[in-house]
Amino acid sequence: MPDARDDDQRRVPPTADDASPGESSASFRHRLTGARDDLEHRVDRARDQLDATNERIKKRTGRDLFAAIGVGVLAGAAVVASLLFVKWAFAILAIAIAALGVFELARALQARGRRIDIVPQLVGAAIIISAAYWFPSAVHWAAVFSTLAIIIVWRVVAQMTALDGRVYASIFADIVVGCFVQLYVPLLASSALVLLRQDNGEWWVLSFILVVVVADTGAYASGLAFGSHKMAPRISPGKTWEGFAGAAIISIVTGALAGAFLLDIPWWGGALFGAALVASATMGDLGESMIKRDLGIKDMSSWLPGHGGVLDRLDSILPSAVVALAMYQLLLPTIATG
Repeated sequence: MPDARDDDQRRVPPTADDASPGESSASFRHRLTGARDDLEHRVDRARDQLDATNERIKKRTGRDLFAAIGVGVLAGAAVVASLLFVKWAFAILAIAIAALGVFELARALQARGRRIDIVPQLVGAAIIISAAYWFPSAVHWAAVFSTLAIIIVWRVVAQMTALDGRVYASIFADIVVGCFVQLYVPLLASSALVLLRQDNGEWWVLSFILVVVVADTGAYASGLAFGSHKMAPRISPGKTWEGFAGAAIISIVTGALAGAFLLDIPWWGGALFGAALVASATMGDLGESMIKRDLGIKDMSSWLPGHGGVLDRLDSILPSAVVALAMYQLLLPTIATG
């Protein structure tokens, strides 16, 4: 008579260990395919969420956040590397950036009917910034005044040969605006090169750029999150007092840290450095917004994805370079005598 235990053993389903090699391989491939599909689904969902967030930010601010971050990282890496390893490369980079800024502004002014001569503008920018780094202060100022004189004479001669009946008031306005281009971009930018020539100047330039970038980022983030009270709605509708408060707090903290760890000055000196820079960065931003509003444009150009034009990124940095140089001259003697 057959044993009942034999029937029970026959009815037990086979385990994974009892499965054939082909069945085990098929089960593993099935699990692997399921895990891959699940991972792809999660990645697609995360990408959709990021795209939706970027679109909301772009709709509110008019900027592509991810493109802006990518361009900012690349530009920041180039600036830091040139400052810390090859200082003369930073001067070359400054000449190129200033020339692009001058070209942008000149073309925008030309579109509004101003007669701006591109050649002396670009040559003058290169001369002023080169003199600031490679020559003494007297040569630097001589380059500034010589460039302004060349721009004036060039415009007068060009107008005399044009014979287009342009009235004297328009000619005078062209000359004033042409000189303004040099004073606004190359002269302010050259202050950073003068600072770079000083003892430990590379750390001061790096610190002031860091504080300005942090101020812009803090203003953007806090304004996006909490902004409701407009600072100057007729000039820059997106700028809020909440954004300025966030920029001020993070700039002062960053300045204090930079003072203690990079500039070898007391933390309070660094805090003053940060406070002065957030004020100059905000005024520079508002100043360029006034220029663009007067010209009837949103961005100076579209060369930098997510940022607009070169001048749209230099608006805070240009006046801050002058302030950083002034703070260097002010803080070091005060701290040394204290």
